[in-house]
Amino acid sequence: MNQNPSNRAALNRRQLLKGMSASLGLLALRGFEVQAAATSHFTHGVASGDPLSDRVILWTRLIPGSGEHSTISCQWQVAKDREFKQMVSAGMTSTNSARDYTVKVDAPGLDPNSSYYYRFLADNQMASPIGITRTLPVGDIDQIRLGITSCSNYPQGYFNVYRHMAETDIDLVLHLGDYIYEYAEGVYSNEVATDKLGRKVEPTNEILSLEDYRMRYGLYRTDEDLQLVHARHPFVCVWDDHELANDSWKEGAENHSADEGDFQARMRSARQAYHEWMPIRTSSMGDQSAIFRSFKLGNLADLIMLDTRLHGRDRPLNYASDLPMHSALFQLSASGEGSLIAEEDSAQVIKSLPAEQLVRLTMPFDFTSGTPTPVNDYAAIKDLTAETLPQGWYYLPDSQSFKQKALVEPDRTILGADQEQWLDSQLQASTARGATWQVIGQQVLMGKLRLPVLTNKQLKIDQAEPYIREILEMMQVLAPDQLPFNLDAWDGYAACRDRVFSSFAEQGTNPVVLGGDTHNAWAFNLADSNGQAVAVEIGTPAVNSPGLETYLPTDPRVLAQAMQDASAELFAVDTSRRGWSEITLTPEAMTNQWHFVSTVLDRDYAVERGAIQYCKAGNKRFS
Repeated sequence: MNQNPSNRAALNRRQLLKGMSASLGLLALRGFEVQAAATSHFTHGVASGDPLSDRVILWTRLIPGSGEHSTISCQWQVAKDREFKQMVSAGMTSTNSARDYTVKVDAPGLDPNSSYYYRFLADNQMASPIGITRTLPVGDIDQIRLGITSCSNYPQGYFNVYRHMAETDIDLVLHLGDYIYEYAEGVYSNEVATDKLGRKVEPTNEILSLEDYRMRYGLYRTDEDLQLVHARHPFVCVWDDHELANDSWKEGAENHSADEGDFQARMRSARQAYHEWMPIRTSSMGDQSAIFRSFKLGNLADLIMLDTRLHGRDRPLNYASDLPMHSALFQLSASGEGSLIAEEDSAQVIKSLPAEQLVRLTMPFDFTSGTPTPVNDYAAIKDLTAETLPQGWYYLPDSQSFKQKALVEPDRTILGADQEQWLDSQLQASTARGATWQVIGQQVLMGKLRLPVLTNKQLKIDQAEPYIREILEMMQVLAPDQLPFNLDAWDGYAACRDRVFSSFAEQGTNPVVLGGDTHNAWAFNLADSNGQAVAVEIGTPAVNSPGLETYLPTDPRVLAQAMQDASAELFAVDTSRRGWSEITLTPEAMTNQWHFVSTVLDRDYAVERGAIQYCKAGNKRFS
């Protein structure tokens, strides 16, 4: 009989401690309270994912009721009906502590484009909740509907977005990352959610070890809305940074320091926990490594999932450390005096003079007259620092040098050379087989997004917290130079993006790029360096992570217009609401419908539909 987690009789944790061996203990429960009479326990619902036309991954978690660590077996079943009278596939599997008692099977023998019920059975009496999944189509189909989501942060509030997705008739959910967040208790959280709603994280520390990552996944998977959407729809997932560590790349992360241990060891733990807890098709090694992969959605589309976060990503640029200040080159005399060298002559001078006769100094600007005037007197500036600048003098960023050098460094990649080549081959194969659309599922925005030009009044800068004010002031300095809004996205890897755009054009594709990460809703008309249309992009809003409204408290309509004024490719944007994207593909067109929830701090919520974006097949632009 199906066991519904919402109406189980459950022991409280203190009672449970008395009845279970310390060898298994509460850590293995991952936030689940166990039914007293059962001998085994399905603790975190069910899920399905990575569907193909004839098979799908099925997932659950099962712990032994004895309280002792052991290998535990269960049966899995797939049927055409909820009563499981029309069985189509079944088998036995097992799990143990080495895989955190998670169960994953690749259920074969299914028909294309078909819905199925599935469940797990243990001890001949205990049944998991029943899930619904769906296989991918083959041949010609009229349409496919995709739900796109990302960025669910437990201590920020409820997952109302997941519930609405669960209640919507879609074929497949694409989760583009930040399924969990790695932060410690009290970091990047909402006080209402933590103090009034009780949504506090476990463990309370920043997650670093395999056990930490497992506990955090277990906490998230106790959420009833997340369990519901997994039980109703198959998922295709990729990680972003917070399943790993904030702003991660192939050799490090912003949120990882030397005192937190070896970074690659941490990544192995993060990948293993991801492999265990997500319904994703992986090798039997128990460590989710390369995550980029593709799926055929009949003749209509190819779904190409990328890893823009970890596999081959070079270190992200950062304005604080990588943006150069204006400087001046001086030639030193034997007496120690410095003569200014014109910038246009500097390259030749550097070649002709020994290094000890040259020095480059950061050059301040004098604002006391109202107009910034460069101060290039060697004696006046040689001993200055940012802390000792005279009143009215400031160092200014050299935006042009940054745009002409660091931003366009030809070898920088967000994918890695092997994944770039793999993507090109996937695009070529897709057009060769006649697929209408190429859906690129990945983590960060590909569209060119520039810093908006806003006034102090529009930014409400006098009301901002000091650390936010610093960000806003820097933004105001850089915005007139049309610098990127987010260097952690494709804007920080322009050469790699140009190569991908060339692949789009050369392979004759009809791409729809999907992105998450930002917590807001975006639509871009992507264009190459010659202004030729190459693709459209949809960025999905977050499940509940806060967006631009938290640190750009400008009226949303004013901010949206400023964003569009600064960014020629930006077709539509919503800067203030949480929600999800519903993508519908047909042979004739692609449409996007945003769904926005009214709140994430109350289970009583409303849903509002945003504007629809429409792209006719072959146009590569929204109209």
